[in-house]
Amino acid sequence: MQRRNFLKTLGAGAAGVAAAPFVSTAKAQETITWDMVTSWPRNFPALGTGANEFAQRVEALSGGRMRIRVHGAGELVPAMEVFDAVAAGTAEMGHSAAYYWRGKVAASQFFTAVPFGMNTTETNAWLYHGGGQELWDEIYAKHNLKPFAVGNTGTQMAGWFKKEINSLSDMQGIRLRLPGLAGEAMNRIGVTTVNMPASEIFTSLQTGVLDAADWVGPYNDMALGLHQVTDYYYTSVWNEPSAVLEGTVNLDAWNALPDDLKAVVREAAKASNLSMISEFAYRNAQALETLVEEHGVQLRTFPEDVMQALYEASMEVVQAQVDGDPESKQVYDSYLAFQKLVRPFSDIGEYAYLKSRDAVGA
Repeated sequence: MQRRNFLKTLGAGAAGVAAAPFVSTAKAQETITWDMVTSWPRNFPALGTGANEFAQRVEALSGGRMRIRVHGAGELVPAMEVFDAVAAGTAEMGHSAAYYWRGKVAASQFFTAVPFGMNTTETNAWLYHGGGQELWDEIYAKHNLKPFAVGNTGTQMAGWFKKEINSLSDMQGIRLRLPGLAGEAMNRIGVTTVNMPASEIFTSLQTGVLDAADWVGPYNDMALGLHQVTDYYYTSVWNEPSAVLEGTVNLDAWNALPDDLKAVVREAAKASNLSMISEFAYRNAQALETLVEEHGVQLRTFPEDVMQALYEASMEVVQAQVDGDPESKQVYDSYLAFQKLVRPFSDIGEYAYLKSRDAVGA
């Protein structure tokens, strides 16, 4: 009942900035109006509302000269057709995750998450200062798209499992919802992985189509009610140490914008990126406490042999991707070089501090 009531409210919320009428005909004539299609249910916490907030920022920063109508998954196009819809101009903009398009653009996966890769701060540094955005622009331009980072979930959990995992053998034959490079790595250790939108995960777990599922983290996972149909929540972060949410703009629509509105979109994207990161840090903490204290969720970590196997499989998957696709090699060479650059400071900075804080019981 809790889940049904929640999902009902997703469709009943306000449509965001797009629903407000213009004050005058003159203003309407001066306003650029875009449609944004998303891979999320309308008003879904953080992901869907993050798209809404981006649209609100664009309107505010442009002084009302630009408005974006946000559409939830399935309203204009299905969740997994955002890339094609924006590229074709069916909508001017999309909000989704790049690794959903690996069948179209293999290198896109590196712009969402890399198993055992960089964390959120490191990933943003690569995009904003290390050449990542320029590579993303170059690759997506071939598909008539201009990409931006418009949010990030931060560190994601390893997922929900119906049975406890005590050894690598327990992973054999499991059907798991997990996209991207991490999904391919799971396949290599005996897990069957599938990709599906948020709206299908709960029912798939409930009916036995899935044995386990990765979604995001405590905040979004609780919203979907995944704790109601599984017993074990795995905290072993490896699959998505950072997960960028992408905003894609039809390149023709982008090129038609005046320079000042291009700047508005860029800055709104950056602000929305920071806002979503901060919201997840706060909401995940609240939701995890609720899941454990009120719902009795059992937190677990994968055993050592599973983590070792996943690391080895991840390296094999990435190498195979790089060897078979020149764009992937170009992107990963940049990604890996930047990771090697920032890792020493991350280790003596954030990681050293966290260890010190833990050691003294602060």
